[in-house]
Amino acid sequence: MRKIKALIRKRPKSDPSKAISVNSDNQNSNNTSNTSNTSIDAASKGHTVNTPIEQTRWNGWGNININKKVSAHGAKLIKSHIGKTKKLSSVSLQQVLKTVPKSRLPVAMTELDTVSIDNEVRLRHARGQSFPDWIAMHGGDFEAFPDGVAFPESTADVETLLKLASEHDLIVIPFGGGTSVAGHINPQKGSRPVVTIAMSKMDQLIDLDSESQIATFGAGTQGPAVEAQLDAHGYRLGHYPQSWELSTLGGWIAARSSGQQSLGYGRIEQMFAGGTLVTPKGVLNIADIPASAAGPDLREMMMGTEGRAGIFTEVKMRVQSQPEEERFKVAFLPNWEAGKEVLRQAVQKNIRLSMLRLSNAVETDAHLHLGTTPSQFMAISTYLKARGLSSKKVMLTYGVSGDKAQNKLALTQFNKLLKQQGSVTGKITDIMGSVWAHGRFKFPYLRGTLWEKGIMVDTFETATNWNHIDEQMQQMQQAVQTSLADEGENVMAFTHISHVYKQGASLYTTYFFRAAKDHASTLSRWQKIKHAASSSLANGTATISHQHGVGRDHAPYLAAEKGKLGIQVTSDMLKSLDPEQRMNPGVLIKE
Repeated sequence: MRKIKALIRKRPKSDPSKAISVNSDNQNSNNTSNTSNTSIDAASKGHTVNTPIEQTRWNGWGNININKKVSAHGAKLIKSHIGKTKKLSSVSLQQVLKTVPKSRLPVAMTELDTVSIDNEVRLRHARGQSFPDWIAMHGGDFEAFPDGVAFPESTADVETLLKLASEHDLIVIPFGGGTSVAGHINPQKGSRPVVTIAMSKMDQLIDLDSESQIATFGAGTQGPAVEAQLDAHGYRLGHYPQSWELSTLGGWIAARSSGQQSLGYGRIEQMFAGGTLVTPKGVLNIADIPASAAGPDLREMMMGTEGRAGIFTEVKMRVQSQPEEERFKVAFLPNWEAGKEVLRQAVQKNIRLSMLRLSNAVETDAHLHLGTTPSQFMAISTYLKARGLSSKKVMLTYGVSGDKAQNKLALTQFNKLLKQQGSVTGKITDIMGSVWAHGRFKFPYLRGTLWEKGIMVDTFETATNWNHIDEQMQQMQQAVQTSLADEGENVMAFTHISHVYKQGASLYTTYFFRAAKDHASTLSRWQKIKHAASSSLANGTATISHQHGVGRDHAPYLAAEKGKLGIQVTSDMLKSLDPEQRMNPGVLIKE
C-alpha cells in the first residue's frame, strides 16, 4: 500500500487574540451599487475556485469584498408579491463591542496559548447565519457571548480543553465555519461560563492513502481547502453544500450535510469513513473499515450529533480521482409533473448524473428574474414562449461529472427522458446552467443585498417519498404564505427539488417577507413563519431537516419524526458520552 504524507498548505500561525477588524460602516453595507451578477468574484481575481474565502463580515455572510446584486426586475418581482419595503437599521461593530461583558473563564483556561478572551473574537463566534442571528447582529441584542474562544491545533489540545471544562464546570460549543442556519453555535444565558472551541487551525491534509482512496484531514478544514489539497494529488471529495466556501468537514459530519452534487458523489455519510471524536468521557476512535456486521455502526451513530457527543478532530474521508469532465446544463419543461417524472425516472433508472434540481413554476420565474441581466431575461423568455411554454414552465438544472464517454452516455439517456416530457433545451437555455455554476456558492450573499432593501429572506427544507412530494410541497408553501395573514402581510414562497433518491427527494423552500417596524417585530414575523413551516413538516412522512440539521430551531419538532422512544434512545446515547450535559446543551434534543 502506498501512502502520501501531505502538509501542502502551511501558513504562518496567527495569534487568535488578534481579531480581524474591518471598518464597521463598510461591514454594515453590502455595497450593491458597484456589483453585477457577472462580477461577483471580482474581489478574488486571480484566485482559483478552491481558494478559501475569509469570513470578514461580522454581521452577515462571507467576505466584505464579495457581494451579489439583485437586478431591478428581480427586486420588482419580489415586491410585487410582498409590497413596498423599508430597510431596518443596523448597529455598528463598535456599538456591539461595548456590550460584550467581562470573561468568566478561569485562569487555568485563559492562560493557555490557544485561548482568546478578546472581545471582538468572542463577538465573531457568538452567532451563526440563522435569521434570528441576523436580527441579533443587526439589531445589536446578542443576549449572550462566549466567555472565550479556543483555537486548538491538535487532538491533544482538544482533550486538554474538555478536561478543563469538566474541572471548572464550563459549557462547550464546537465551532466550524460559523455557517449554521439552525442555531447550532449560539451561547445561552446562564450561570456556567461558555468556551467556544473553534477548529480553524486544524485545517490540513494529514495523510492520503492513495491505494484505499482515504484522505485524513483536520476537522476544521473548509471546503475550498479540502479540494485544493486533494487536487494537488489528483483527487476530489466532491461535497459541495451552498456554504462550501466557509463550512468545514467537521461541521458537515456533525450536521449530516448534503452537497449539491450528492447524486454523483453521495451525501456526507457515504464520504465519512471514520476518525477521532474527543468526548468528555475520552477519545473515541472510529475505524475506517469499508463495511462491518459487527453490531451498531459507531460511525453512523456519531454523525448528526451536532456537538452533543464531542468534537471531531481528525476525519477520514473517502475520495476519488478528479473527473475528466464536468458539465452543467438546463432544460425547461411544460409543468411540474413533467419535470418531476424526469427526475424520478432518471434516478430509478440509474442514469449516471451528478446532480438534478427542479424548480417549480414560481421559483423558475424568480430565477429568470434574479439570475439574469435584462437582455438575457428577454432572450430566454422570448425563446421559451416561442417554443410553446407557458407560465407553468419549470426549470431543470442537471450535471455530469466523470470521463467523457461516461458523461456522453448519461446525457444521451437523460435527453431521451427529457424529450419524452416535451422539454426545451439548447444554447439559450444553457445560459441558466452557466449562471448557476458561476454563482452556486454566492447565493447566500443575496440575503445581505435584500436586507438593504427591507426584504427579509429565509429557507427551510425536508425530504419525503415520491408519493408525498406534491402534497408536501403544497402544505409547505401554503403554510408560509398564510402565516402572516393576521397582520395582513403577504409572504412569497417557492420550492425546488435539489436531491433525489430512488425512494423520494428533498424539497427546499425559499420565502420572502417585509421587514416590520423594528427588529423585534421582524423577528416575531419570522417566528410565526418558522412555526408554520416546521409544523407542516412534523407530520410523520417528512423530515424536519434534510441537510441543515436540527440545532435549536428545529429541536421542538424532532419528536414528530423520531417518536418518544427514539428521542429517549438518542438522549441516553448522548448522556453516556457527556453525563454532565456540558456539550452544546439544548441543541438537537430540547432540554
